[in-house]
Amino acid sequence: MQVDKDLVIIGAGAAGLSAAQYAARANLDVLVIEQMAAGGQSLIIGDLENYPGFPEPINGADFAQLLETQAKNFGAEFLIASATSLKKEGEIFTIETSKGPITTYAVILSTGAQHRKLGIPGEKEFSGRGVSYCATCDGPFFKGKKMLVVGGGDAACDEASFLANLSDQVIMIHRRDRFRAQKSLADRVLHNPNIEVRFNHVLKEIKGSMKLESVVMENTETGESYEEEMDAVFVFIGSIPQTQLVPDLPKDEGGYIITDQCMETEVKGLYAAGDLRATPFRQLVVAAGEGAVATHCASQRIDAIKGQAYE
Repeated sequence: MQVDKDLVIIGAGAAGLSAAQYAARANLDVLVIEQMAAGGQSLIIGDLENYPGFPEPINGADFAQLLETQAKNFGAEFLIASATSLKKEGEIFTIETSKGPITTYAVILSTGAQHRKLGIPGEKEFSGRGVSYCATCDGPFFKGKKMLVVGGGDAACDEASFLANLSDQVIMIHRRDRFRAQKSLADRVLHNPNIEVRFNHVLKEIKGSMKLESVVMENTETGESYEEEMDAVFVFIGSIPQTQLVPDLPKDEGGYIITDQCMETEVKGLYAAGDLRATPFRQLVVAAGEGAVATHCASQRIDAIKGQAYE
């Protein structure tokens, strides 16, 4: 069976780039397809300080460049293109891309998830300059500062509790009159003296000059809008996993792809790693590890198909 590539990785975030370098080191003919710049979520991180092995903070874009360079140095190939469809016949996958079809023995999906945005004035402008979607990543930069958390689910309550360890000026707003998070998580927030909860509130605008300086909020019960000084805004209103290529794969209630411990989906030879996969913890280090596991298992499958499996 002749194919274009042994392994194709769709998406070049931390999971995809980790998978690529492990694949290349395993002497697989591997191609990474990415429609934008390599790096994924790391590109929006100003200073990455919680990735093992980097005692000094590193710019997220610089970190992404290192991952990409490492994969290329081992021999991974990259294609700037968008993948538009994926199908399997026998043991062979065909990926239709904007640059033409590509066939392969195995596919790793690492297209990630997009943070759900508020879509309000100032959100985009101050992303990375006070607006964040990751408290673990960026919270320490605002230690002792006044921070606003937007959301009411598990993630929002978890992240608010984390931020409350860094500052006694955490304000949390939710558009409804009660949290939708698990009761234990909600109670933890409600009884935390460092968190002020304001229900029936929405964020209307984010303001500042060189950095975020204030926000405009609205009390939905009274209709009152008011401006308040703020140093940071953390938005946790859900994520949108990028699973358009595989609409029929089993997913959890959040729309994330379900895999086994090898990162393999119910379709043999099709793996998922990183932020589009159902997992209890989404961090760059987790995504990188999942990419390595996916490649290890894919490599074994490819060897078997080629008749080169170790007996």
